[in-house]
Amino acid sequence: MTFSQLSHLECGRCGAVHDSERPQNLCTKCSSPLLARYDLAAVRASVSPADIAQRTPDLWRYHELLPVRDPSAVTTLGEGMTPLLPMPRYGERIGLPRLLMKDEGLIPTGSFKARGAAVGVSRAAELGIKRLAMPTNGNAGAAWALYGARAGLAATVVMPVDAPEITRRECVASGTDLHLVDGLISDAGRIVGELVAASEGRVFDTSTLKEPYRIEGKKTMGIEIAEQLGWRTPDVILYPTGGGVGLIGIHKALNELRELGWISGPSPRLVAVQAEGCAPIVRAFERGEPESQFWADSRTVAFGINVPKPLGDFLILRALAETSGTAITVTDAELLAELREVAALEGAYVCPEGAAAFAAARKLRASGWIGADEEVVVLNTGAGIKYPQTVPVDAPILPVDGHLV
Repeated sequence: MTFSQLSHLECGRCGAVHDSERPQNLCTKCSSPLLARYDLAAVRASVSPADIAQRTPDLWRYHELLPVRDPSAVTTLGEGMTPLLPMPRYGERIGLPRLLMKDEGLIPTGSFKARGAAVGVSRAAELGIKRLAMPTNGNAGAAWALYGARAGLAATVVMPVDAPEITRRECVASGTDLHLVDGLISDAGRIVGELVAASEGRVFDTSTLKEPYRIEGKKTMGIEIAEQLGWRTPDVILYPTGGGVGLIGIHKALNELRELGWISGPSPRLVAVQAEGCAPIVRAFERGEPESQFWADSRTVAFGINVPKPLGDFLILRALAETSGTAITVTDAELLAELREVAALEGAYVCPEGAAAFAAARKLRASGWIGADEEVVVLNTGAGIKYPQTVPVDAPILPVDGHLV
């Protein structure tokens, strides 16, 4: 049995074909992100949804649609197959009784970034890469650091000094070469780019969409949603969008599943959710532009979506257009309020980025863009406990002999 049906890499913009059997960054013709392509006819002939149902419940159950060729190269911490949870009390509150949450907070490293790290690190090791480097807003760097350690690869991570503290501790614990910058992820990206350029090929750049395999791990969220719903899709999927790799990946996954004949019917309408303080995708979408412009002075408490200019912006906007989706902003006040309400009604302590997506679902239902009878999936992309500062505690301190009555 062939473990992977990877056939080649294709530029997401100009369509140029690239060799998938050596390390690749951006398209050599137009400097755009590369996308992994598969022999889907061979996948269809070799495996069925019924076969997949018998496999281990992790993302590697979809290995024919992943890029790692040798099973022994797989680096895993058991990632994938996160729950798709009904949210009945909260859903009733906002007028969406068929609301579901895909909870990525339960994945290794505490965020959905573990999916991209598992597949990206596995493929990097398989291709002979020894040292990785990347800029990060926190969670991706932590995930790549920890999975890199598990694979025996060295890593350099540069993150803004304001990134969540736990993520830098994850990097330090893994032995990663960590650097902090008093700026944004775009500043961290410049520093990493200089390091990679000076390394003469000894350091491989794993920045968002500058290597083609992180997206393959992220796309498994889309495959899982379809499988968990009995190989069908919901009406709407809301995704908190910074670099947008997960949204691009979900769109890619659903297209592949449709071509395989494993799902049918219209695509879910995809929603890119951004913070009001950093909304380059929303601005471009509202203007009908094919790509975004750099968002100056960006800021939001949802640090994971504080990305002033996503490299894959044109792919995000294309996914929205092809699915009749939309892009929407929420304020920090709105998302922080939603974080508390989701926890109070459902017992789910979501991350601020996930809370932004819930706030967007409320707004889109109120505007009528989402109907009351529609099935809606919100991506909670990480564990709320990684962001303790989002919930201030002002509780009375009792004396040791105190009483509550």
